[in-house]
Amino acid sequence: MSYIEFKNVCKEYIMGEITIKALNNANFKIEKGELVVIVGPSGAGKTTALNILGGMDSVTTGDVIVDGKNVAKLKNRELIKYRREDIGFVFQFYNLVQNLTAKENVELATEICKDSLDPEEVLKKVGLKDRMKNFPSQLSGGEQQRVAIARAIAKNPKLLLCDEPTGALDYKTGKQILKLLQDTARKENMTVLIITHNGAIAPMADKIIHFKNGTAQEIEINENPKPIEEIEW
Repeated sequence: MSYIEFKNVCKEYIMGEITIKALNNANFKIEKGELVVIVGPSGAGKTTALNILGGMDSVTTGDVIVDGKNVAKLKNRELIKYRREDIGFVFQFYNLVQNLTAKENVELATEICKDSLDPEEVLKKVGLKDRMKNFPSQLSGGEQQRVAIARAIAKNPKLLLCDEPTGALDYKTGKQILKLLQDTARKENMTVLIITHNGAIAPMADKIIHFKNGTAQEIEINENPKPIEEIEW
């Protein structure tokens, strides 16, 4: 059994008399420690799949297996525990608490986890050794995203789920963030999923999943992922 398995997952939203199929019999597998890039047009089902994998949304039908656990069958209290302990989220917008320092933002996440990492050590790893006492308003966009990534990594999650993590950043800063995510997958053996509209970054991944019309249309195995520094777009 693979570390992650999406099995015949369907997700429907009912809006009045209209039923929208956000996911339509989606299937894919991911192994532990893989860096996975999920690409596809808007409305293809990428974010819905990520939200279901992260326990923030439920399936209509199908199974979602993570490390032997069927997330689709978890009850509300079990889902809360799953989100707290197993999942790290990184979004396009940083969602930092503005009146807390960088260190305090990371500490806030670690307080709810049983096997969390040291906030200072994680902030050092993401290159913010000298910015721990700064508030978000005193940090650049790239630095704020590094805090958000540190906050997610410090939970010591099984999965790091990133939804357009460079969408609000310039090219150079975006590359730095992608390098950080690539290094995290390699050095920490953490399973990292990145949703992006930018298919040009796909060569950095171990696996590329192409979404279209609510399902995984194509899954590519990349035997020789490129360092993000070698990729231009």
